Formats: sequence, C-alpha cells, structure tokens
Amino acid sequence: MIETIISPINAFSDNYIWAITAKSPNIKEVALVDPGDAIACINYIEKNNLVLSTILITHHHADHVGGIEALLSYCKKNNWALNVYGPANENIPFCNIKLTEKDTVIIPALNISFNIIDLPGHTLGHIAYVNEQSLFCGDTLFSGGCGRIFEGTPQQMYSSLNKLNRLAEHIHVYCAHEYTLANLRFALTVEPDNNHLKNYYNDVLKLRENNKPSIPTSIGLEKKINPFLRCSTPSIQSSAQKFGNKKSTNDLETFSLIRRWKDLF
Repeated sequence: MIETIISPINAFSDNYIWAITAKSPNIKEVALVDPGDAIACINYIEKNNLVLSTILITHHHADHVGGIEALLSYCKKNNWALNVYGPANENIPFCNIKLTEKDTVIIPALNISFNIIDLPGHTLGHIAYVNEQSLFCGDTLFSGGCGRIFEGTPQQMYSSLNKLNRLAEHIHVYCAHEYTLANLRFALTVEPDNNHLKNYYNDVLKLRENNKPSIPTSIGLEKKINPFLRCSTPSIQSSAQKFGNKKSTNDLETFSLIRRWKDLF
C-alpha cells in the first residue's frame, strides 16, 4: 500500500495549492490541486525532485487555473505526460478530462482515487474531489466559513454545503485559502457562546502567529464551529433573525442571511 502526503504550496497572498505525493522517496509522482501559480509549483517540484503527472481543478477562477498553461509547457519540456482534470460544466484551460458528480479519478502511481461531487454556488460548475480520508473543496467550504456566491444561488450553495456536511466526520478538509481567522471572528459574532468555537479560535490564533497553516480542518470540527453548516441551530437562527429583522427563519433563510451578513462584515 502506498502512503501519501498532502502538502501546502503557498501562493499569492493566501492561496494554498495542494501537492499530493507518496511517502516513499522512490515514488516521484506529484498531483497538484488548483495550481494558480506555476512558479511556486515548479519551485516545489524541483526542490523535491518530483515529476508532475496530474492536475486537479475545482473551478475556473484565475487563482486556481492560472498556472496550468505554464505547467503544461514545463511538462512537455521534460517529456512528462500530464492529465488535467476539471469540471465539465466550466471552461478550464487545457483540461483534457472533464468531470461531473459520481465520476472517479484514479492516479495509479500514487494508488489514490477520488470521487467527484458537484458543488454549484461559488461558481456554477464547481466540483470537489473526495475519498475516505481527504476532501479538496476549492472555494466552497472554508474552515469556519464558506465561499462567496458569485454565480449560483443561496439555495445551490446551501445544498452544496449540505452534501459536504453529510460526509464522514474524520475526513480532512483541504480548502484553497487561509481565511480561517477572519471566518472565526465572524462566526464568534454569530454564535458568541459556542465553546468549541472559542477554543478553536485560540488554537488557530497560535498557529497563525507562528506562520503555520490552519488547514486541513475536518468535517467533524466544522460541524461544531462553522455557522454555515449549523443553520438549524437555534442560536444561529436567532442571530440571523436579528440581522435580517425577521421574526422567524427556516434553515435556508438563515443561511442566506448569514451569508449576506458575512459579505458585509
């Protein structure tokens, strides 16, 4: 059995490009998730003496796809075959394998596979890659928060988050940005008496003070602290009602209100 390691490559001001490699030094293959910055990726590949074979794309935004063309040229120069996977319903540059929900991606050299989940909301064609250990969810779910709704509707985004909320609690969540502290400050405004949230905020504060990533998180942790996954919680509904000047809200209305609140926060 091949054990894998998932490592962050820092890009731009707060992006994480995820590198999936084998724990064994004899296996040189690497898969990259959402490589928006080719230079950062090439530096990582060369520093670790790796061979790029696979790119996994969650959605079409430039900070996720901007490095594909240069990485493709880099692979051609080295005579490496490169597969670029991405959502079928978005225009992903140089994507040669298009994916929709229930498709499977297999990376034989790393003995790893992922199932595909459709996650419309942030963008209309957004997808995630998930297996029994890991979730690569792009800009849909963040630790303590969720992505902005640029193309979809609140209903679509809420349905997408509910798909993720139903995953096994032990699954590690690899999102694409270091937004955690800002998200938690908002979450504490929505739910100030959540002790799990208070403790997590203090833990993340220490990590960031030492310039360490707060990601990965887990589905189980997010279910305890993320207001966008807890819209049926009475205290969160009460906060949403106060923000929206409403007497009552259902779960979707609560989500819509706190998403609007976060946009203004």
